[in-house]
Amino acid sequence: MGASTIVKRARRSAGVSASRRTSKARRHFRLRKKVVGTESRPRLVVTRSARHLFVQLVDDTKGITLASASTFKLTEGDKTARARQVGTAVAESAKAAGVTKVVLDRGGNSYTGRIAAFADAAREAGLEF
Repeated sequence: MGASTIVKRARRSAGVSASRRTSKARRHFRLRKKVVGTESRPRLVVTRSARHLFVQLVDDTKGITLASASTFKLTEGDKTARARQVGTAVAESAKAAGVTKVVLDRGGNSYTGRIAAFADAAREAGLEF
């Protein structure tokens, strides 16, 4: 996928400046070239919006979602506290599915704030990155 395709896909999003969208799309594309989920070590996909955090545990070889969690129904605490709650919830769901090792796909987001809080909570709950 070339740079022009990344720019075209990034243009479709709304609410953020074009250069910021394009930069995030490029970072995500670069990351996805390297990160692949397998049956033994699925990919932990983190999608961050302005209000919420959505997380899925994906086995790319079969194309199925093993577990998922989000801050959509959580109301207690600020956004970072909710991200921590999602981290523990997805770790418990992953353990129930028989998964302990995962590969983190941060989706082009920088590893700070809510993404880092989520990852730390998931590690503390027993997931290995």
